[in-house]
Amino acid sequence: MSVTRLGAQTRQLIDAARHELRGDPASVEELRHCGARLEEPLRVALTGTLKAGKSTLLNALVGEEIAPTDATECTRVVTWFEQSATPRIDLTHDSGRRTRLPVHRDEGRLSLDLGTVTADRVERLQVGWPSALLGEFTLVDTPGTSSNSRDVSARTRALLLPEDRPCDVDAVVYLTRGTDGADVRLLDQLKTRVGTAAGPLGIVGVLSRADEVKGGHERTLDAARAAADDAGRRVQRSLLPVSGLLALRGRTLRQTEFDDLSVLAAVPDDALEPALRSVTRFTADNADLLLAARQRRDLLDCFGLFGIRFAVRLIRAGATDAPALARELTTHSGLDDLRRTLHLQFGQRSTELKAHSALRSLKAVLARTPSSASRSLSRAADRLLADTHVFRELRVLSGLRTSGLQLRDADVVLLERVLGGEGMSPHTRLGMPDDAAPEQISRVALTALRFWRSQAGRPAIDTATVQACACAARSCEALLAR
Repeated sequence: MSVTRLGAQTRQLIDAARHELRGDPASVEELRHCGARLEEPLRVALTGTLKAGKSTLLNALVGEEIAPTDATECTRVVTWFEQSATPRIDLTHDSGRRTRLPVHRDEGRLSLDLGTVTADRVERLQVGWPSALLGEFTLVDTPGTSSNSRDVSARTRALLLPEDRPCDVDAVVYLTRGTDGADVRLLDQLKTRVGTAAGPLGIVGVLSRADEVKGGHERTLDAARAAADDAGRRVQRSLLPVSGLLALRGRTLRQTEFDDLSVLAAVPDDALEPALRSVTRFTADNADLLLAARQRRDLLDCFGLFGIRFAVRLIRAGATDAPALARELTTHSGLDDLRRTLHLQFGQRSTELKAHSALRSLKAVLARTPSSASRSLSRAADRLLADTHVFRELRVLSGLRTSGLQLRDADVVLLERVLGGEGMSPHTRLGMPDDAAPEQISRVALTALRFWRSQAGRPAIDTATVQACACAARSCEALLAR
């Protein structure tokens, strides 16, 4: 089914339901929101345990410091960041009343202040900001799931794992600092709900704060990437390593910061290296680093010891001005890999993801208003959910990052590619050159179809692997049908 047809059929069902339930104002309003969701940017939640770096990564993605990263009342509530022509902050109270909060900036950072309202009285906090990224994705910053406050963790669970309604977000970026039980417990629960009425359709796992691997003393982030691969194998996951702090500094680097880092780059190693072994040594008044203690503390607040060490190394390697250093920091942070994954897995399928969410919400409304017409509309929604192959592709792609398959590593790479994980075009799915002729594409697609059918028919493999291979075979059939 084409994307255009899926969107049109979803809207037709919603319009038919609005007509059928026109005597129920509450249901009609829910269906209005359901239809509007098809036109909105994709909703992507950033979630994970406490101090996983969610807000820092969100700021890096947007390119401005608009999400609070310090422990304030605002970090205890779910905050929605949406595109807006001008900055705005709207607070929805638990009573339903909405309040427009003043917009303040402190040294370039957006300052969020709930005033006299406590976090437990906030239903939703919405921040509007002029950003190209927010035109494609509405980003949802969630409180840490391992918070000492049960109420704080419950807000995130209520958003992502609702008990009595469909999930409010289309996809999830899950940040973890490690692979222990606390870090992956919520991810396991999300995995079981992928594609269901109460779960998102897409999940991407991120090894966050990758610069802290091995204490942040590695000369590059290659060790962090290797650790992510090892961690992924240990818990049967594929995690993208990202240093949110390096990414943010790359997106927001100031000339004064570059100047101070350049001064440090001129300090001999025998003085600089010992000072960078601890915060105490680096900020000591007697440190012979050519920078005032205040300047060093400011750099430390922005970059951390690893970031300073890494930036100095980049400057010495040839990053001779602020734009060059910013590019290098962003490149090495892993942010580009994450943005590419968001685009390929979520952005290119935004219509399908939003249609999936809208159809689930439609079914929830129809279930509360039983009638022969409602049941007929619900069955039509079920057919769309069942017949749309791209939904199955997305479920398997999410499974690649949240569960192990009984396939060789090389075959998992092929599986991700053929399901559209690296791009939606036929030649990309088959790993062929852009100028491949149609007959070549057909020949390779037929070979791939036979391969995935044979993989699905292997004895003694689990159900998840059979379903994944069958899904890949169906994708190959679709390529041949083109």
